[in-house]
Amino acid sequence: MRRSILKPIIAATLLCGTLDIVFAAVLTLMRGRHIGDMLRFVASGPFPNAPGMGRGGAVLGLVVHYSLMAIMVAVFAFAARRLPKLLDKPLLSGIGYGLLTYVVLDLIVITLRFPAAWPPATLSIATQLFAHIVLVGLPTAYIARRYLRAARR
Repeated sequence: MRRSILKPIIAATLLCGTLDIVFAAVLTLMRGRHIGDMLRFVASGPFPNAPGMGRGGAVLGLVVHYSLMAIMVAVFAFAARRLPKLLDKPLLSGIGYGLLTYVVLDLIVITLRFPAAWPPATLSIATQLFAHIVLVGLPTAYIARRYLRAARR
């Protein structure tokens, strides 16, 4: 019997999305910047006018952030359904998936959208790798394992 894939996607999206946005907020504050500006920048990826939208742009940034997280989590969950071996070693698959999401999002998508972001600074690479591996890849793999592995038994 196959369990719903929706539950692990929702759980991992909420957990990873929250861990990641809190980490981004802490880094933003440490740099002496405003969280609202960071959120409007996130929204500016798909919505170029977001930096001038005030609070609405910041809220839009949260929506964009959690939407992207839902996509990243869903990709892993569907991949794990097709390749159940991903659930056998969540430490390895989580690290690998974190690296993959870093390459796709930070080195391809963001670079294409914001060419001035290339090349990324060493500190940016370190913080983003930490976020993608520890705050996204690993929790996603372990949550997928918890919900989807039981369905295989």
